Amino acid sequence: MLLYSLDLDDTFAQGLADHLGITLAALENRSFEDGEHKLRPLLDPRGEDVFVIHSLHGDPQNSPHDKLCQLLLFIATLREHGAARVTAVVPYLAYARKDRQTKPFDPVSLRYVAQLFDAVGTMQLIVLEAHNVAAFQNAFRCPTIHLEAHHAFDSVACELVGHEALAVASPDPGGVKRAQLWRESLETKHLQPVGFAMVDKRRSAGVVSSENLVAGDVAGMTVLLLDDLIASGDTMRRAAVALRRAGAREVVAFAAHGLFTGPAAQALADDSIARIVVTDSVPPFRLPLASAVRSKLSIVSAAPLFAQAIKACHGAWSR
Repeated sequence: MLLYSLDLDDTFAQGLADHLGITLAALENRSFEDGEHKLRPLLDPRGEDVFVIHSLHGDPQNSPHDKLCQLLLFIATLREHGAARVTAVVPYLAYARKDRQTKPFDPVSLRYVAQLFDAVGTMQLIVLEAHNVAAFQNAFRCPTIHLEAHHAFDSVACELVGHEALAVASPDPGGVKRAQLWRESLETKHLQPVGFAMVDKRRSAGVVSSENLVAGDVAGMTVLLLDDLIASGDTMRRAAVALRRAGAREVVAFAAHGLFTGPAAQALADDSIARIVVTDSVPPFRLPLASAVRSKLSIVSAAPLFAQAIKACHGAWSR
C-alpha cells in the first residue's frame, strides 16, 4: 500500500498515516511561475494499491478547482505508471452541494466532477459526509465509501449523555436523515431516549429565509444541532436561535466540515450557540485566532474513520 498526500498542510494526512502505521510516500510537487503544477510520485507505483489524500477546500494557496485538477492529474499519473488501483481519499468534496437543478439551465456540478474522476481512472472514492448521500452515490460510476461524521462526534456526545435530556436536530429539512441516524445511534449505544427536531429553512439565490418553525419538542433539552458543513454560519445561527426560543436549554453545533467563510466568526459568536464541534477535514484558518468563536470551537479527528475504511478496502483487495 502507498499513501500520498497532496495537501501542503498535511496534519490530517500525517494523522491518518500514523493510524495506519505507515509512512507517507514521497512525491515531487513543483509550482511554476504561471501557476501550473507538476506532481510526480518518487516511488514506483507499479502493481501497488495507492491511496491519495486531498481535501478539496479552497485555501490561501489554492482554489477548490486548483486542488481538483491537481488530484485528477496525479491519479492519472499513477495509473499511467502502472498503479494497480488508485483510491481518492477526499475528506471534503468540492462541488457536492450542487447536486440538482433548481433553476433553469442550472449545472449539476457533482455529476460533472464524478465524470472527471472516472475519466482519469479513479477506482474508488472515500469521502466524509457528502451534502446529499443519495446524489453522491448515484453520481459516481466507481465504488464510493461515504463516512458519516457523527461517529467522530460520539466522544463529545458521550460527555453529555446521562447528565441531561438530549435531542438531535437538523437545521433544515435536507439534513433530517443525517440527524435521525445519529439520534438512533446514540439511543442504541447509551440506552436512553434521545429527542429529535427539525428547523424550517428556505434558500433561494443565496438568501436564507425561515419562519423559525421548530418541529419537535426540545424544551429543557441540550440539543445537538448537526449539519454537513458550516459556511457563513447563518444557517446554524438561525437554527440555534429558533431552538432556544422553542425552549432548548443549550445548543451545541456539530458539522463535518468547517469552511467558516465570510461573516462566520460573527454569526457563530451568537450566544444561542454554546459550543461548536467540527472535524479536521478543513483547517479553521479563516477564523481569526482572537475571535470570540475560537473559544467555543472544538476539533475532532476524522482520521480514525478514514483509517478504518482504508484498512478494510486494502484488506479486501489484497486477499
